[in-house]
Amino acid sequence: MEAVGEFLRPQEIKRMASACTIDEQEAFLKKEGIPHKRIGKRILVSRAQVREWLTGVIFTPSRGINLGAVR
Repeated sequence: MEAVGEFLRPQEIKRMASACTIDEQEAFLKKEGIPHKRIGKRILVSRAQVREWLTGVIFTPSRGINLGAVR
């Protein structure tokens, strides 16, 4: 039995998104609010975050601390 890694394999992302191209897959991930990272022609998606998404967790993107708002 093959070990399962932290990130989805490209064919798993393709199947989840029902999309063939990487642009369509990324559009699906963005629409659904699934955190991911695109590196060139590769998309990284954490299995843990996909599991949370399936249970209804809503992810809010963090842009870090707004130092302009700090006095």
